[in-house]
Amino acid sequence: MTGDAVVLGLQPARLPSRALALLIDLVVVWSVYLIVMVGVVLASTVLDDAAVAALSVVAFLLVLVGAPIAVETLSRGRSLGKLACGLRVVRDDGGPVRFRHALVRGAMGVVEIMLSFGVIACLASLVSARGRRVGDVFAGTLVVRERVPAQRAAWVVPPPPAWLAGRFTGLDLSGVPDDLWLAIRQYLTRMRQLDPAVSWSVAVRLAGDLASRTGAPVPDGVPPAAYLAAVVHERQGREVRRAHAAAARASADAAAERAARPGADTAAATGPTAGAQVASGPAAAVPEAAAGPGRQEERTGPAPTGADAPLPPAPGGGFAPPA
Repeated sequence: MTGDAVVLGLQPARLPSRALALLIDLVVVWSVYLIVMVGVVLASTVLDDAAVAALSVVAFLLVLVGAPIAVETLSRGRSLGKLACGLRVVRDDGGPVRFRHALVRGAMGVVEIMLSFGVIACLASLVSARGRRVGDVFAGTLVVRERVPAQRAAWVVPPPPAWLAGRFTGLDLSGVPDDLWLAIRQYLTRMRQLDPAVSWSVAVRLAGDLASRTGAPVPDGVPPAAYLAAVVHERQGREVRRAHAAAARASADAAAERAARPGADTAAATGPTAGAQVASGPAAAVPEAAAGPGRQEERTGPAPTGADAPLPPAPGGGFAPPA
């Protein structure tokens, strides 16, 4: 629970998974350290003893201490071993770790992991209720599991029986308070973890409260838990339909607003280019006198001019707004 009274659903990692992640990290880090030390030994033929000792200390600090701190800071609490095991280091409030958290954990890890061969870290993790080692206590961090088994996320609220589908469509749910809905949802998600007698008594009490709020009694032959699940399912269905109706209404309003605006498409289609076509078309190019009497008779009438002149068809490729 955070300082703002928000409960976080984080599962602390236990000793076996943390030990496996640490083993993977140590194998990688020590492999890199041995490669660097081989280079230092090869360079010792041209360097004096003081330079070799300085390089050894620098390699120890950078590879065995600095590299894990840098990786944990840049990856926000996920090293290679933790990534493989599905773990992550977070703050006590659930937020991502920063450099100071990784620095304290890395500095304490030199003592409780490397110098004591992991004995101090194992004992501290076994004693702690959340599996924290000494470095986690001083840094204010916690190692949690990121990957949750699939069966835990299958259903938050169990679905009602199929024979109750559509049974409570006409039920008035406007008088049910939010705290009662919350209590019903919490019961439905945990009813399989309760004692059968306790689960039955809680379901009967919640079903009675819900029936008194809706004004309709619980139907005969319907178990109270199934009744609660069916009513919750009906409420969720109504919320989904209400959300879809609001989205459709907003789309229809947007379409009506676009239709109510002046004909932007016609104005775009009859711009300067279309006007030039009317002014310079074949009818305008041939004078009335040169057309002759026969030509005048073939026409249905004199060519309209000015505001009465028909507009040519809009050129292809014009944009039409969706309905």
